[in-house]
Amino acid sequence: MNESEFHRAVDAVLARIEAAVEDVDALDVDLEAGILTVTCPDGSRVIVNRQTPNREIWVAARSGGFHFAWRDGEWRDTRSGEALFASLARVIASQSGAEVRFE
Repeated sequence: MNESEFHRAVDAVLARIEAAVEDVDALDVDLEAGILTVTCPDGSRVIVNRQTPNREIWVAARSGGFHFAWRDGEWRDTRSGEALFASLARVIASQSGAEVRFE
């Protein structure tokens, strides 16, 4: 994946996350300058951003930091192999108590 393809792919991922989180009343979402911030009811945040040099998507949450690389046709955690959207749904639910559906 070249840099241009990477940016297009991540833009699509961030838009998908933003749309899904906007459907959840308990959460606020902001996408600015390629950084997506999900604000939970308690004020804590989950941050999703691109790491261009590594061609990865990084997620920072109360439960830790997660790195996702494009593998086998989807974004997967570089340690656990878990898919990005499954991981993000789990992390947001754990941190906020809100359910986000990425369809």
